[in-house]
Amino acid sequence: MSDAAGRMFERVDLARAPGDGPAAFGGGLAADVLLAAYRRGLFPMPAGDDYASAFNEARFEEAVAAGEVALLPGTPEDDPYALAWWSPDPRPVITPDGVRLGSRLARRLRNTLPWWTSADLAFDRVLDACADGRRPPWLTEELRAALRSLNESGAAHSAEVWEGEELIGGVFGVGAGAVLSLDSMFHRRPDAARVAVADLAARFAAAGGRLLDAQWDTPHVRALGATLLPRERYLAELATPAEVRPLAGQALPVSRLGRERAVPRRRGRPHGPA
Repeated sequence: MSDAAGRMFERVDLARAPGDGPAAFGGGLAADVLLAAYRRGLFPMPAGDDYASAFNEARFEEAVAAGEVALLPGTPEDDPYALAWWSPDPRPVITPDGVRLGSRLARRLRNTLPWWTSADLAFDRVLDACADGRRPPWLTEELRAALRSLNESGAAHSAEVWEGEELIGGVFGVGAGAVLSLDSMFHRRPDAARVAVADLAARFAAAGGRLLDAQWDTPHVRALGATLLPRERYLAELATPAEVRPLAGQALPVSRLGRERAVPRRRGRPHGPA
């Protein structure tokens, strides 16, 4: 990472930045800048079109003028409001052993599903599948190019779920020390995205990782096992030194995830959907 990329975000004061809005605008999406952002607890949300950029300017220009939201350096012809950097407070996080599969899915993984998983085998395909049809279209070509560069350097990762030779689910994210920030996921079979998250979590834990960052607090990520962490504590996790080894990418059966994450029913609990 270049010194200039590291200095890019020095003017972002997360102690003052809103927890429910952008912390900064502008700065560009070079791969080293993107990695520097994740290491500081920020992730990008490019505007999908001119209307979205104009909305950002109208909605947040007063906060920028007041210094609550940083305006990052860029070339004069840039539209800084076309790129927002977020750092939500609180932050939804999942421990690597805390991904919830549910007893029914765990049983299917152990007994019937003929799926298998891999990591970093089809990063481009996962990226494109996550971008396909999404509204707003935040996974722009520029952002995808930067993410591909980070994958090539070992900083961004994907997990893939396969049924035979068909890619049926996946997830990707960017690593920052012992934290892996999950950007997006997709599925072409029910529960395939959930299995991808569990698989990536298991591989990241085996490499020395400690925490998955789910970025946005939603019912979906809560169902996956996310709990809320104050931003200050999340930033402390990012700053904690860690030795994370390269992610193992070999093909593995999904049955192992069903064994590792089987959740026994509580006594006396009525039977029903997991």
